[in-house]
Amino acid sequence: MSQTTKHTGSETIEREICKKLERIRLLKNISQAKLAEAAGVSRRTISRMENGGGISFDTFIRVMQVLNLTDHLMAMLPSSEIRPIERVGRKGKGERKNASSPRTPKTTKKWEWDSEQ
Repeated sequence: MSQTTKHTGSETIEREICKKLERIRLLKNISQAKLAEAAGVSRRTISRMENGGGISFDTFIRVMQVLNLTDHLMAMLPSSEIRPIERVGRKGKGERKNASSPRTPKTTKKWEWDSEQ
């Protein structure tokens, strides 16, 4: 994706991605009909995708799988793991844990038969 996409609308980004998928399909010499059959969608859906008509996220994933591009799906999102620089700032404290409340010992009075009155 180009640098200009960070300031454009979602429709423009979707159109750019779908055009890129069309170019990849053509480079792999796969017809719309074969891609549609392998992805389990109609040829019309593939045509609509390539013309910027929009598709569901499920269809997008299916097309990515058929084109052997699933590695790129996870690359679209940043890692949710702690970054090395954050580990340095934590000075070896390991993984972050949820905060717990301070523990205070319970002091219970021993129950006696006459103490209820």
